[in-house]
Amino acid sequence: MTSTSRKAYGVKGAPYALPSPTTLKRARSAPYLFLLPATVLFLLFFALPIGYAVWLSFRKVKVSGLGLGSGARKEVWAGLENYTDALTDNELVAGALRVLGYGCIVVPVMLGLALLFALMLDSEKVRLAPVTRLAIFLPYAIPGVVAALLWGFLYLPDVSPFYFVLEKLGLPQPDLLDGGPLYLALSNIAVWGGTGFNMIVIYTSLQAIPAEVYEAARLDGATPLQIALRIKIPMVAPSLVLTFFFSIIATLQVFNEPTTLKPLTNSVSTTWSPLMKVYQDAFGKGDIYAAAAQATIIALATLLLSFGFLRAANRRNKQEATR
Repeated sequence: MTSTSRKAYGVKGAPYALPSPTTLKRARSAPYLFLLPATVLFLLFFALPIGYAVWLSFRKVKVSGLGLGSGARKEVWAGLENYTDALTDNELVAGALRVLGYGCIVVPVMLGLALLFALMLDSEKVRLAPVTRLAIFLPYAIPGVVAALLWGFLYLPDVSPFYFVLEKLGLPQPDLLDGGPLYLALSNIAVWGGTGFNMIVIYTSLQAIPAEVYEAARLDGATPLQIALRIKIPMVAPSLVLTFFFSIIATLQVFNEPTTLKPLTNSVSTTWSPLMKVYQDAFGKGDIYAAAAQATIIALATLLLSFGFLRAANRRNKQEATR
């Protein structure tokens, strides 16, 4: 009986020969070649504009004499002057307070509805789940400007079919574009457009829960409501944290809704939100240096709030894991 001998590694013609150093070098550099296009685009269209905005925030224009002629207006170093002016700007502070009130309405209502719809779609007794899921998600696919125009049409008493029906029924016709109801009108647009996206995120997490968990709960006598409250909601807590994180960022950056509704009412000023204030200073007044400082402050506030919230959520998850 003959036995075949294996050839050593590295021997020419060996079936298990190690790759050459050139091949290994190419294999190691391949991931970086794939990342190169995305890295270039990130640097050109994200990192570079942010760096330029930060650089502008430390500059200002110095005017000599009447500001006429060459050299009469030149860009100089301003230090923290633009940041000091921004933090003491009453319009910017007032806009931040308005956005805070707006967020107190939008975030809990939107996430509450998203969670409720996700739990309903995850129920075994639901019918036409694909159609219902698409109907709830569809408003998210509509651009924010288009959605604001649509709801603005419905808010105007002279053209809205809702006001026509209320008038025929002899019911009160509230002005949703004036005073306190304006917050509800703006919040309704955001809730209508953002609930579907958050619902999909939560619903996907519910679908990932093993069926054995539900079966064990039913064997223990748990009702569908108890399963939802004690099993489903705790297990999708990471998704709730993620959607809350996204909602906070979107709230701090609200711009489309008030800007679109501004021509329809005098209650929305050009500086209603912080981003509208940045836009007005940059393109209305032409002061790009003050606008850059304000934009940097908004970005830092968003970063700090997001980082603080995520850190608190991670700390809570670690505490629950150690129990």
